[in-house]
Amino acid sequence: MNRRDVLALGAASAFSAPALAQNAAARTLRFVPQANLANFDPIWGTQYVVRNASVNVWDTLYGVDSDLMPQRQMAEGEEVSSDGLTWTFKLRSGLKFHDNEPVLAKDCVQSLKRWMARDTMGLMIRDLLVDISAVDDRTFKIVLRSPYPKMLYALGKNNSPMAFIMPERIARTDPFQQISEYIGSGPFRFVRNEWVPGAKAVFQKFDGYVPRDEPANWLAGGKRVLIDRLEWTVMPDPATAAAALQSGEVDWWENPLSDLIPVLRRNRNIRTDIADPLGNIGTMRLNHLHPPFNDVRARRALLMAMSQEDYMRAVVGSDDNLWKALPGFFTPGTSLYTEEGGEVLKGPRDLEGAKRLLREAGYTNQPVVVLAAQDQPITKAFGDVTADLLKRLGMNVDFVATDWGTVGQRRAVKAPPAQGGWNIFFSWHAGADCTNPAAYQAIRATGDGAWFGWPNIPEAEAKVAEWYAAPNLDAEKAAIRGLNRASLEHVTYAPTGFFLGYTAWRSNISGIVKAPVPFAWGVSKS
Repeated sequence: MNRRDVLALGAASAFSAPALAQNAAARTLRFVPQANLANFDPIWGTQYVVRNASVNVWDTLYGVDSDLMPQRQMAEGEEVSSDGLTWTFKLRSGLKFHDNEPVLAKDCVQSLKRWMARDTMGLMIRDLLVDISAVDDRTFKIVLRSPYPKMLYALGKNNSPMAFIMPERIARTDPFQQISEYIGSGPFRFVRNEWVPGAKAVFQKFDGYVPRDEPANWLAGGKRVLIDRLEWTVMPDPATAAAALQSGEVDWWENPLSDLIPVLRRNRNIRTDIADPLGNIGTMRLNHLHPPFNDVRARRALLMAMSQEDYMRAVVGSDDNLWKALPGFFTPGTSLYTEEGGEVLKGPRDLEGAKRLLREAGYTNQPVVVLAAQDQPITKAFGDVTADLLKRLGMNVDFVATDWGTVGQRRAVKAPPAQGGWNIFFSWHAGADCTNPAAYQAIRATGDGAWFGWPNIPEAEAKVAEWYAAPNLDAEKAAIRGLNRASLEHVTYAPTGFFLGYTAWRSNISGIVKAPVPFAWGVSKS
C-alpha cells in the first residue's frame, strides 16, 4: 500500500472516530514546518526553524509588531536615565515558567548575558556594558558606558538569536554549547518526551500563561492560545506534505512549493496566501577564512557569473510576480532600499571575466565544499544552480547533499574545508530582518564576531556605525548606500535575489496572519 492509499484510508476513517477523539483533534493544530527541528537552542544558532519553535516556548521582554516597532511583552515598564546610560526594567507580575517557578529579574539578567554573547546587537550592548544586575525580584538594570538608543528594539526584534528569557540555571549554559532543558514562560510548553528529531515536535498550551490585554500583533500584544496542542510533523518531501494537507492529515503547511500552489488551489478545502509580504532575500554564504574565497577576487568572480534569475526561477518557478532581481542587500520597497554599487549583478553575465579573476586569485582546482540541504526546497534549488555554475567556471565541486540540521551544525565549523569545514552554504533571510543593519546579522562584517563565513570588512562596518549615528532618515540612507557598495565590493555574501513564498492551510483553520514567523497564538480550528 502506498502513502496516498494510507492517507485516503485515514481521511475516510476520521468520519467514524468517537466524539471524544474528534473533539481532541479539533483542539490539535497539525503543522508542517519548513524543516526538521534538529536542535532546540534559540541562542546557540540562528536557524529560522529553531526560532519559529522557540517563540512558542520562550517569551521576550519586548516584541516587535507588524511595523517592526518594539512593544512591552514581559516588561511592565522601563525607565532610562537622562544621559541614556542607565536602563531600569520592571517585569509584569504573575509571570511564571513552565515548571511553575516565578520569572525573576535574575533570570532575565542571566538570559541576556547569554544572548549578548551570540547576537550582533547583543554584542554591541555587551561592548558598552558597565553592569547588568537584579535590583529586586521584578526589577533589573543595565548600565552602559555610552548611550544605546536601540535598546528596546534589540530586546524585541524577531530575528535570531532573539532575546528569550530562560530560567537562570538554564541560561548559565555556555552560549557556545547547547542547552539540554527546554523550560520557558511562553504560551506553550515543549513536550520533550514526544520530541522525535526528524519526525515530530509537540507543544502543549501552558495554562499558567497570562497574555497581555492588547490585541496580538506579531510578537507584541496578547498571545492568546485557542488550541490545546500544536504538533509539528516533519515532511521534507513536498509531494507528501501536499497530499497530507489535501487529505486533512495536517492542517497547515508553512512553505509549500510554488509549483504545487495551483494543485492546492483546486481543492475547495485549502486556502493559500503569500506568507509574508516583506518576502525573503536568498543567500549564498561564502567562507572568508579559507581559499579560494578568502581572496576577494574569487568572491567577485561569483557575483560576475551568477544569474539571479536562474536562482529565483529554481525556487519560485515561472511566476514573475514572486521574485525580483536584487542588486544589493536590503528589502525592496522599504525606506532604506538601495542599488548603490549593484552594477556587478546587473546585465549580461561574464563567465570569462569570472574565470580570469579566479586565476588571478590563485585558484588551482582545489575542491570547493558546497553544503546543500536537500530537505529545504529553497536551499536545494540554490545548491543545484550553484553546482552547475561552479562547474561552468571550471571549479572542482565537492557537493555535500545533506539535511538542514547538519548544515546548521557544520556551518559553525571554522576548520579548513578538508578538515570538516566548508566553502559555501545556502540560506535565506526574511525581508523583515533586512530593512536596516540593526537586525540584519548577515550584513555585518566583524570577523570572528560576524555570522557564519566570518567576513572582516572595516569599510562596511564604518558605514554601519554611520547608520547608527545618523541624525535623520537622509543621513541613514546615505550610510546605507555606502554600506551596500562596500558590501558588494568586498562580497560579504552573494545575494541570490528577492522572492515571496506561500503558506497553505485547511479552510477550517482561522487566525493565520502574514508574518515572517508562523505564529500559533490566535489560530483556531473548527
